[in-house]
Amino acid sequence: MQGLCNLQIHINGEQTFFLDGKIISKYSGRLKKIIKQEKRRAEIKKSGIEIDDFPGGAYGFELVSRFCYNNGGISITVSNVSLLHCCAVFLGMTEKISTKNLFQQTENFLERILYWTWSDILVCLKNCDSFFSHADSSGLLQRLIDALLAKIAQNSDINIIASSSSCSSSSPETASGFRFSYSSKATPDTVKQSSPSKAWWFDDLANFPPKIIERVIQSMGFYGTDNNSLLLTKFLLHYLKTATQRNANYNTYSRLDYAGLADTVIHGVTMVGKIAFSCRGLLWVLRVVCGFGLKKDYRVGLEKMIGNMLDQATLDDLLISGNERGVYDVNLVLRLIKVFVNSDEMSLRRMKKVGRLIDKYLGEISPDQNLKISKFLGVAESLPDCARDSFDGVYRAIDIYIESHRGLSFEERSSLCRCINYEKLSLEVCKELAKNPKIPPRIAVQALISQKSKIPTKDQLVYKNPSTNSCSSHQMVLKKDINLHIFSKEDKDHMTLSLQRMQRRAMELEKACMVMKGQMSKMVRHNRDFPRLC
Repeated sequence: MQGLCNLQIHINGEQTFFLDGKIISKYSGRLKKIIKQEKRRAEIKKSGIEIDDFPGGAYGFELVSRFCYNNGGISITVSNVSLLHCCAVFLGMTEKISTKNLFQQTENFLERILYWTWSDILVCLKNCDSFFSHADSSGLLQRLIDALLAKIAQNSDINIIASSSSCSSSSPETASGFRFSYSSKATPDTVKQSSPSKAWWFDDLANFPPKIIERVIQSMGFYGTDNNSLLLTKFLLHYLKTATQRNANYNTYSRLDYAGLADTVIHGVTMVGKIAFSCRGLLWVLRVVCGFGLKKDYRVGLEKMIGNMLDQATLDDLLISGNERGVYDVNLVLRLIKVFVNSDEMSLRRMKKVGRLIDKYLGEISPDQNLKISKFLGVAESLPDCARDSFDGVYRAIDIYIESHRGLSFEERSSLCRCINYEKLSLEVCKELAKNPKIPPRIAVQALISQKSKIPTKDQLVYKNPSTNSCSSHQMVLKKDINLHIFSKEDKDHMTLSLQRMQRRAMELEKACMVMKGQMSKMVRHNRDFPRLC
């Protein structure tokens, strides 16, 4: 570098540059004004000039210095044009100061922006992140976003309509000079036809900073409550999922940086949720957006949509990772069940389907050492009795819970069993419960007594020995006469087979009744002799 270094310039507290004041002021109006202030000349010579918030920091000022010491010449590329342009605006390097000014040179380069390649636009736009406020205030950011959206529109089914001059300048549609047109009313047919699961540009924008993505969505007119686009919603979900993986490795941005985008996703999902997303899809959406500081009312709205579709969920869908207090997020499932039970569009078939699902869920979460009895009972008792034809699954979940939590007291084991409707236990499970040493004897007796109503009495059964025509315990016949002549041979054969099956079942019930009576007698004697036994 030529000339005397009579000027110190401190950039953003990072680095000090020693320059010739005449050379640098020849191309910078701002620095020229500072140097010409006689009152500060002595102070400038002593301590130099402090410049804070310089675009690009020390690297940006180094490029400017090279431009000045090279007689107003520098190689401008896609990689550095955005930074040089912002530096030129910041330092007032315009045609008022010199004919070889940096501002005009960058403007000439940017004039062909609409003819740039897709990758060129991406590189230039992404570089604006480190000096975002300067790129935004200078208008460069919006020009690059316009070029980006134009490229997307040229290669997509998105329609761009030039904004009219009569539109309000505050409208997001007029901010960029373009308006993206989508159908505001989504139907199943339009959603399937116009919204692919992933557009070609999703991955290219997935690694962009959240501030730039926000401005892109705002320029398209779908930010926040204005989002009624399924395609943009899917992109933001893809973007947030990628951000979760990226931030886990680098911790680049805080979750609050993505909060506005997460809110925009929820508004988009709300608009087309039941049409475009299954219950599994909505649960996936919830997992993605909850990591970005989602507002409570937005989360409640999304959970309401999921809860109303709970009968479409599978066991894997509900096994959502919890926090340090448990392996699974049981509180979320409880909230979803509550929404489902209180739903207006309820049927017994849907209720029973959810009942079977929750029984499987209970069996899966039972081994969790951090699962409290109150949470287990909360899930088990969250459904009405009509949701289950059988309580076998509930008993098996309780058995797993007791086996996994060996230190439970007699009272705790008893309280766990309160959620069982013993009359809806199958005979085999009831016998298994009675023999289970982990189940308190009082509970076993209660379960056996409840089965008594299922055993046919002598008045209900009539037995006939096929060899002697006398009453026996081998074959059961109907008490009432049936006019068999009105049935065809096929019907008679079918009835004969049915009767034979009923006879075998009666024999099984008779034997089971005898076994249970013996067990009940033993239990009663056992409780009388050892009333405090656990």
